[in-house]
Amino acid sequence: MIERRQATAIPDRTAVPKHVAIIMDGNRRWARDRGLPTVAGHRAGATTLREIARAASDRGLGILTVYAFSEENWRREASEVSLLMDLVRGFATGEAAALREANVRVRAIGRTAALPEATRVAVEALVAATASCTGLLLNLALNYGARGELCDAMRALACDVRSGSLALDSIDDDVLGKYLYTAGLPDPDLLIRTGGELRVSNFLLYQIAYAELWATRTLWPDFDAAQLDIALGEFASRQRRFGS
Repeated sequence: MIERRQATAIPDRTAVPKHVAIIMDGNRRWARDRGLPTVAGHRAGATTLREIARAASDRGLGILTVYAFSEENWRREASEVSLLMDLVRGFATGEAAALREANVRVRAIGRTAALPEATRVAVEALVAATASCTGLLLNLALNYGARGELCDAMRALACDVRSGSLALDSIDDDVLGKYLYTAGLPDPDLLIRTGGELRVSNFLLYQIAYAELWATRTLWPDFDAAQLDIALGEFASRQRRFGS
């Protein structure tokens, strides 16, 4: 699962995954390694997100889902959480025009209602501003946790069963999928994790059941289009079996 050292060419567009998910890990370590404050790492990470979204669009990906802020991230120091919220707001307001120009549609998944008002409003404005775009779909996972997502789905599903609008014996994978934050989207084909860790950290646990996994020791601020190409090339070289 850890990256191969040599770059792997992408043979053709048909081998490019439809949906790529990324755990963007390593901002704080990047800053610490350079003797910089944490804010510098997060700002560099935001720049990388902009570049990778553009690269993903250029390479014909349909959906890019990025783990921007987890429910567990609230446990960090208040000053860092405030900084992250400011960066999310800044990304939402500062990138709207460029994303529209690139025909990128933005969607937010997670318990976004609990975000600070200024951040939530900025994200909602970005989603509205790009709603008519028809290119890459950029999913920002904000205040997201897969276990929380499943709890929310089960509550909504149980309410529909209790009201009689959903028959208990009709529940299957397809029905459950309609209650997830990613309703209507195909599952990720490829999950990338930067920063060298080998865990999924409560990210898209249901949706990545058959995703190909690829990890790199490269910290997120150093991840670039060339690294993305290596991951996509590795994906293209694998034979997917979907459990068979």
